[in-house]
Amino acid sequence: MNKTSKIVFGVLGGLVLLGGIGAWYASTAINPAQLAKLLSSSVRSATGRELKIEGPISLSVFPKIAVKAERISLSNASWAQAPEMLTLKYIELDIKTLPLLSGRVEIDSIGLSGVHAYLQTNAAGKSNWELGDGPSVAVTPTSDKGAVEASGDSSFIDIEKLALSDAQIEYRDALGQESQYQVRNLSFGRNGDKTMLAFNGVYRDLAIELTGKTGLVSGLLKQWDSSAVHFPVDLNLVINKKTLIIKGAVKKDPKADAVLDIALTSKTFDWLSLGAKSSKSASTNSAAVTPAEKGVTRTASPYLFSSDVLPLNSLPKMQGKVSIDIAQLGLPGRKPIENLKAGVLLQGNTIDIPRLTFQVGKGTADLRIKMSKLDSVAPAIDLKGVTKEFTLESLLARLDPSSKVIGGNMKLALDMQLSGNSLHQMAANSTGKIQISIEQARMGTNFLNDAGDFVITVLDSMNPLRKKSSETVLECAVAYLPINNGQVNIANSVGMETDRLNVVLAGSINLKNEAVNLTIDPKEKSGLTTGLDLAGLVKVGGTLSNPKAMINQAGVVNSAVSIGLGFLTGGASLLAENARSLTSKGHPCRDALHPWSDIYPGAN
Repeated sequence: MNKTSKIVFGVLGGLVLLGGIGAWYASTAINPAQLAKLLSSSVRSATGRELKIEGPISLSVFPKIAVKAERISLSNASWAQAPEMLTLKYIELDIKTLPLLSGRVEIDSIGLSGVHAYLQTNAAGKSNWELGDGPSVAVTPTSDKGAVEASGDSSFIDIEKLALSDAQIEYRDALGQESQYQVRNLSFGRNGDKTMLAFNGVYRDLAIELTGKTGLVSGLLKQWDSSAVHFPVDLNLVINKKTLIIKGAVKKDPKADAVLDIALTSKTFDWLSLGAKSSKSASTNSAAVTPAEKGVTRTASPYLFSSDVLPLNSLPKMQGKVSIDIAQLGLPGRKPIENLKAGVLLQGNTIDIPRLTFQVGKGTADLRIKMSKLDSVAPAIDLKGVTKEFTLESLLARLDPSSKVIGGNMKLALDMQLSGNSLHQMAANSTGKIQISIEQARMGTNFLNDAGDFVITVLDSMNPLRKKSSETVLECAVAYLPINNGQVNIANSVGMETDRLNVVLAGSINLKNEAVNLTIDPKEKSGLTTGLDLAGLVKVGGTLSNPKAMINQAGVVNSAVSIGLGFLTGGASLLAENARSLTSKGHPCRDALHPWSDIYPGAN
């Protein structure tokens, strides 16, 4: 070794020794209590929230800066229910030393355990995790101010690895409904130009896993609004041991909307309902309701179609497309549907599905759905399509395995325009047409009784003696329903033929208030009655959720004439009426049916 080399290595060795001595001195000179106070002050200045560190805190600076703390909590928003938004048992941060010299904070790793998060949204739609809206705190010209200013730089912090274990998340929405989630383990870390992700958690007793790789998360955060971003995604989501493959990319140009190009594929997958496991409304838990939530209760709706607001404005506002190809999709409490395929086009506040197809047994559905104005108070939905080769038997078996229906070939076509933020508003503002036909089905009376109050009232009005039969043979049924601004006008366009009756319905249904005004015209087919079917004397009124059988004044007058003549002639008129009923059966289904292509082109 020459003299120059000895000098160089001697200088470097001295610098390392001096650095080690300085690091040792710095680590022993810093008061942990002062460090905790500094961190708390910085958080309060940036967010308006109180950060408390009740356990021990330690700092080491060699060979890297490491901060460890226990029993930490972050205060909640003033309107929130729980006093703390976040508590955790332990946190450890390893910070790279050299990047600090250039004004950057690069965190080599973060370890968290025993996390408990209390998340909440109030009646105004504000969430407690939206920070920075607390009361302003005066910041003295110290390092606190520098920290706050630095935090405004999107490239200020870079995280290499994160490990989270034993986390509980509780979420309470504006209606007081609560959901709970458990994160057993979560880790992600950099591997070259990729981020490796592994998640293991529990939701509603379901084990959920998410594994795979993405682009660099740190690069995505730093470059989101400053330069072009290409963020690849290759993930596997496993629920109930069934895997959904998520593959594609997110692209983002500066000052432009993100563009999504994602494919979702699976051989078999189960739909996971995201509703709360147990609902606790403000009315049943009034002691826990904050003033901001008063009045946000779920009251019983007077309508058959729910008045609950749908979260359509929460759907993603992005550009791009999502393709879906799932061979078998399981539904909660239902049998699965097969061969679900769809291409979803995202256009800001518009979501367009030009074609959605799936199978139920041998039946096929071919639909188009377009949702627009999603950020308005009255989102618009355009729904059209056709279903073919369904059977009432297979469809109801998927809805209710105990259903006792045999046969019933079905066909449906629709072309509807809806608007509103709830099912009731959509029905009230609907315009379009629907047609459905059913052929050759046998169904038990018990099944008919489970069909709802409205159906029961209609059936009882058609045939008051139907419950004396254990089975009904449906030869055919057709319903053509034109709708104009929520008004359904039925001009003898609902017909039904059973083994005992031919039935035609006429009248209207107002979907704005769900008022029903239907006249029922049955014709008895057997010829074994007195010739006068008492069902012709009634009509159905009331509402869809509270239907009522009412007197049909016109039917009373016509029947009274026949009854009176019957008395005068010793029953001859009744016999004539009976004969007329047999010779004027008509064809209710054929007369009600409209050309399928008039409903939806290509539906024939």
